[in-house]
Formats: sequence, C-alpha cells, structure tokens
Amino acid sequence: KMGNAESNAYQNHLSRFLPEEQSVIDGVFDTLSGLSGSAGAKNGKGTKKTVTLAALQAYMREPLPEQMTVRLYNGMKSIDLTGKSSGLSEQIAKEQFVIFMSNLLKGNADEKITIIMRMISKTEGPVKGKQIQEFTEDLIMSVVHVLSYRKELKGWNLENTRDSASGVKALASQLLSELKLADGTKPVGPQLMETNFDQSVTEDWVYRVPQISIFLSVVIRQGFHVLHSLPDQTKDILNLVPGCKGIKGRGLVSLFDIPSIIYINSLLPAELQHKWQLLFSSRLHGESFSQLCGHIVNKGPCVVILKDLDGYIFGGFASHSWEVKPQFQGDNRCFLFSVFPSLAVYTYTGYNDHYMYLNHGQQTMPNGLGMGGQHGYFGLWIDSDYGKGHSKAKPRCTTYNSPQLSAKEDFTLDAVEVWAVGDLPESAGTKGKKSILDVDPEAQAFLEMAGKSRQSEGLREPIEEEEDDD
Repeated sequence: KMGNAESNAYQNHLSRFLPEEQSVIDGVFDTLSGLSGSAGAKNGKGTKKTVTLAALQAYMREPLPEQMTVRLYNGMKSIDLTGKSSGLSEQIAKEQFVIFMSNLLKGNADEKITIIMRMISKTEGPVKGKQIQEFTEDLIMSVVHVLSYRKELKGWNLENTRDSASGVKALASQLLSELKLADGTKPVGPQLMETNFDQSVTEDWVYRVPQISIFLSVVIRQGFHVLHSLPDQTKDILNLVPGCKGIKGRGLVSLFDIPSIIYINSLLPAELQHKWQLLFSSRLHGESFSQLCGHIVNKGPCVVILKDLDGYIFGGFASHSWEVKPQFQGDNRCFLFSVFPSLAVYTYTGYNDHYMYLNHGQQTMPNGLGMGGQHGYFGLWIDSDYGKGHSKAKPRCTTYNSPQLSAKEDFTLDAVEVWAVGDLPESAGTKGKKSILDVDPEAQAFLEMAGKSRQSEGLREPIEEEEDDD
C-alpha cells in the first residue's frame, strides 16, 4: 500500500510537467545516473537507477559553483519517500529528483520550504541567520555565475561591470533585512547572524522575498539546462537582467555590478525593465555639466548613478525625461538608491513632490541636477559647477526618506553614468542628435575664440544605430 500511495504522489508531481518537459527531466536524470555508474537493471528487477553527489558535481562543475551543487544535492536528499529508508541513502532516487524539480520549479512557498531549509543546513531544526546569509550569498553568486556561463547576461558581462563580489554580499544583506521573527521584530547586524530562525519564520521570508524563488529557479533551469525556454516558465525571469546597449567595445567598466543591476531593475516600472542604454558616462564624455545635460535631456526615464571620491556609489531613478527648467518634475515612481557600501532603495514618502530637478544657466535658481529634499538640501545633488555635490538628509530626505548617501555631506564627484531605461522616446532620435554645441552657439563661439577646437565633434555618437548587443 505504501508503495502505491508513493507512486501516486510521484505521478502527481510528474503531471505538473508537460510531456516535453518530462522527457527533458528524464534525460538529465539518465545522464546523471549514467555518470553515477548505476546503469540500472541487469538481473530481473536489479538495482534502480540512482544519482550520487560525485556524479552531480561532475555534471555541474562548469555551470555552478561547487558549494551550490552540494546544496542542491542536500535539497534532493531531503525529500522523504514515505515508507522507504531513502533518507539514509547517500544516493538520489528518480522520485526524489522529480519531486525536487517539481517543488522548486512549479511549487508554492509551502512546497519549497523544506527543501530550502535543507539547502541552508544539512541538519533539521532552526537555522542561524549566518547560515541563511551564506545560503543567500551562494545563491546570488550562482545566478551571476550561471548566467555568465550560459551567455545570458544580455550584453552585460563581468568585464564591463564592477566586481560582483561586494554586490553579492550587499544584495544578500538587503534580502536578509526582510527576515523577521514571529513577534515581528527584525534582528540586525551581529545579532541577526546569531539568531535562530525556525521553518515557519524562514518560510514567511521566502514567501515575502520573491527573489529567493526566482534565483533558485534560474540556478536550476540554467544549471541543469532544463525548461529554460518554455514561455510560461520564464516570464518571472524574463527581465531579471535588462538588455544592455551602448557599452560594448568602449573599454568602460560600469559603476553597477550584476547583483545591483538585477535588484534596481526589479524595482523599476515593469514596462521599463527590458532594456538599459548608456546615455552618458563622465569617463567617456568628459567631466562637464553641459555634456551631462546634452546627453540626458528628453531621453525618457533613466537611472543616474554616481561615485564620490570616498568610493560610495549611489543614485536615483528618474521616472520622466529630464528637462532643463527651474521647477521640480517627475512623479512618485522616482526613487533614490545606494549601491555601495550597502544596497538599498528609498521610495517616496508623500511629504512633497520634489522628485527631480534640473537647471542650468539661471541667475536666480540653483543650477545643477537634484533629486528629493529641497533647494540647498537635496537627497542627491550634482552641482553645475561640475565635480561638486551634496547629499543632505538630517536625519532623512523628506521626499524619499533616504539617509545621507555619500560618505561626506558635501562630496567630490569621481564618476557619473546615466542609463536610459525602457525604449527611448520617439523624439529622442531627432532632438537627441544635437550636440550641446549646436544648441548653444555662444558656447561654440567662445570655444573657438579660446582657440579650442570642437573636441566634442569626435564624441558625437550615433544614437540607436549600434549593433544589438543581445
């Protein structure tokens, strides 16, 4: 009878997969059991096909970091085939393999949690914050690794972005900040690392932090190379990484790292998550406020990111095209963020509507680019006297509730980048082609008087004519 109940449960799990999905999963299992040396029945019923840890490690050596493979194995092993002493076996039976795939790829938080608990810790019972942190770091590192290995980073790569190691830690800490105990308290810092979290609290966290399930799904689909092309299965991960344009072949390393791109992109309006295009980089286009304005005005929503001389990296999302005018602009979808030393996003409070501000060449109003707060006290400010900025938030920015984002309140700028997100507006094709020198003939005449040639002639770039990086 037990055997019968067991095969029913197994059939239920199998039936979640489409026929072509089933055959892919069967194929992977057969390959793994072949590597395990258990080719199956010779004499009568003989031995059932099983999979060893060594076989899994051999199969996953390139796509995934080894510690993740061990975690996947522990997750598979945790599946209790009722009435069989499978828990004691060091090998994975086919039923365990299929149920593991079914729960993690098609299941709800309730079905995933036991497996995730075993992936966090081999032993049963509560897990420490430190163990959850290590699991989350391994998971994020594996996502970056496997997407890079499978060439699924859509024009980004590990060479044209900041080193991901600190980004992995920062994103893990950001996701862990959502862990809360049954009484609603959120332990922080060293206390968080030593706190015990039981299964129900951890399940609540997995339920509320969708990245954990999405990242696991990516690691399994891309790691085993299964079910990665079926449309109904990929919509949650479709825009995990936005397509990247405008950086290829320019020898530029972005201020963003892959984990921060994934995180910031997930918080943009859904219709803007599919593509980022580089509009301005101080390293490419020169350290000049008029160059910055010339490259970003009327280009639709964009992300501004900057680094101060102390190494702090932070920025903001502008929901509307930037316009040069002495009034505030934008709407409540704008937000500020920090990328380093910590990763965090600060959204509007409803206190005022000082979302974005861009002004240049005015006598009476402040000249510069600002987001949040008020004149003289912006959450983020780049002065038109290029190179200076401030982040004044005592104790918090009124518009976004953000703390001081820079190392010092008044900072010196090291680098700035602006990325258009989503599709460029129709008008950007025509308006955008004008150089600031065409717009401002006085500036051009002044440069010529000073004997400076029009260096920006060489800097003009074709807009949208670049080859697709996808």
